[in-house]
Amino acid sequence: MAGAVGSAAVLPQGALGARAYAAPAHGTGAGNTAVPHTPKLARFVDPLPTPVTAVPDPSVYPGADYYDITMRQGSWRFHRDLEPATVWGYWAADPHNPHQALGMGYLGPTISVIKDHPTVVKYRNELPTTHMFQFVIDKIRNGDPELTPTAPPPYKSKQPFPAHINVWNVVHQHGGFTAPQSDGEPLQSFSPEGFHAESYTTLDPSRVKPNEAIYGYTNHENSSMLWYHDHGMGMTSVNVYAGLAGLYLVRDPADERLGLPEGEFEVPLILQDRTFHPDGSLAYTMTERQGEDTPVVNGKAYPFLAVEPRRYRLRILNGSNERFWRLTFNVPRDVLSQPTLPFWLIGTDGGFREPLRMLNFLISPAERYDLIVDFSQVPLGTIVTLTNYNAPVHYPGGDGPEISDIMEFQVTKSLSGRDRTTPTSKLKLPKVAPIEVKSHTRRREWVIYQQKLFGTMTINAVPFMEPSQDFIKVGSTEIWEYINPNHDAHPMHVHLVNFQVLNRQPIDAAGYQEDYEKWIYGGRKPEDRPVLANYLTGPPIPPDPDEERSYKDTVRSYPETVTRIIIQEFTPPMDRIASIPGSGAELPATYVHHCHILEHEDDDLMRPWTIVGRGDDRDRDDRDDRDDGDHGRGDRGDRDDHGH
Repeated sequence: MAGAVGSAAVLPQGALGARAYAAPAHGTGAGNTAVPHTPKLARFVDPLPTPVTAVPDPSVYPGADYYDITMRQGSWRFHRDLEPATVWGYWAADPHNPHQALGMGYLGPTISVIKDHPTVVKYRNELPTTHMFQFVIDKIRNGDPELTPTAPPPYKSKQPFPAHINVWNVVHQHGGFTAPQSDGEPLQSFSPEGFHAESYTTLDPSRVKPNEAIYGYTNHENSSMLWYHDHGMGMTSVNVYAGLAGLYLVRDPADERLGLPEGEFEVPLILQDRTFHPDGSLAYTMTERQGEDTPVVNGKAYPFLAVEPRRYRLRILNGSNERFWRLTFNVPRDVLSQPTLPFWLIGTDGGFREPLRMLNFLISPAERYDLIVDFSQVPLGTIVTLTNYNAPVHYPGGDGPEISDIMEFQVTKSLSGRDRTTPTSKLKLPKVAPIEVKSHTRRREWVIYQQKLFGTMTINAVPFMEPSQDFIKVGSTEIWEYINPNHDAHPMHVHLVNFQVLNRQPIDAAGYQEDYEKWIYGGRKPEDRPVLANYLTGPPIPPDPDEERSYKDTVRSYPETVTRIIIQEFTPPMDRIASIPGSGAELPATYVHHCHILEHEDDDLMRPWTIVGRGDDRDRDDRDDRDDGDHGRGDRGDRDDHGH
């Protein structure tokens, strides 16, 4: 699905069936004329802001960098023609200036760390006790059928948050190799008043107040760009929309020998879409339609960045709630022989990969792409426009507002000095070896199930609040198969681990959906569960060029398709962080995976899974999961009594 120079991946589509639903979740796309629309804005008049970098304090926990971060309401101006808006954001204490916090008001400061040197963070919740988008909270609490999770049979529906809680939050380090007590899972939420969800935990409890939590991060990841964001139970979508997100950069000193652009020539880009009222305030419209109508980069609508004619490193995060972006760098037609500026992909979610020359790529919510763009290929004075095309909300066939131009790179600055970075064609980056599939590699199926159009979505037709039913032996390797009979693509994120994309295969979506529902309503007998191999309609499709030989933590599960990923090792970090008792993982260790369309996540498209010790008999099955080397056979394999 991503365009590479000289090749393109083509995904065949199965027949659209009446029961293979689309999945708008919060928004029906009904075309309500009362839905707010952003007033017309002048484009490319605001310079691109860069989030400040938080300053660590190494004195609090010897052997670790410490940050004190507060969630707080503030104001932020999204465009010169809009008045300041009320927003939420993260603010970091400055150990060198205790009277001046670091932040913008919207989003959060960038946390930049050294690989393998741990980080300890105290998160403090000082947000209001009434939500900025209280009408969404009220709709969920009052049972709105399109917003409130409805459990499929035989399960009972549960409210996602208590009757007296309108705001609660927890911070998830997305992409991190993190012990579960510091993972920031939804049921670890805590409120400004200090109310705790059922799984709330904190390190070093003697140092926290009820509205605080301390987390420890190993930083054992590859050199990469992670991010941190709100994961509050039942209200992640509106919390992130209000501004609760920030970047987390893992640096490796060994990278200095690579000759990559750095300093002002390394530019982070947080892509989001937002809608604004005429007074400049944020309008959340995804209860009424799919997606928002205005591009926002690092908190500015339609910004520009003046650049030199040299190589730049762009670190791109899709921080949108729902929107996929297909991105390209457009140039005037008389500048190059083609209307797009080629670039090099050098990394994805989990770090570096072998460079790939591209013209465009598709990025789903939560994915990160590391690019080298060479602006010396165009004359001084050229305007290069970052453009989105052919990526409706919801992707690939939704009807949300279209967004085309996003921001401009204005090649108007003279060279400040010779570009001494390594030409990308000569760049030597670590190659990612494919994870080996062995004859006994276990397969585990995850069905993205929607009961009815605009209704609740679940994984394997089990509500999130039900206890974990999937138990994975520590240290094991597994193939996960995301079966998506919907019309929409879902970015599926797995906590703790990195993985590789194996392949995809088209399925008879309508037939699978129909038989899966018969199985659910027929009592979920294991022997009657639909066998995936019986619904495959074509051969396996290799990973998209940008995914191949890459480490990922979020994968695009395309519609009417089974998407297969392989996780090499399920082993949580067991060691203490900075000698803090209880900071390492203990088995059993439970994590979650979920769709990163945040409205889908809130609407129950999320499940826990648990790592257990080798001697733990849960989920035991003596049959091997046979694999003859053809990953596309879709053999039924090794499943537990729940059909997994």
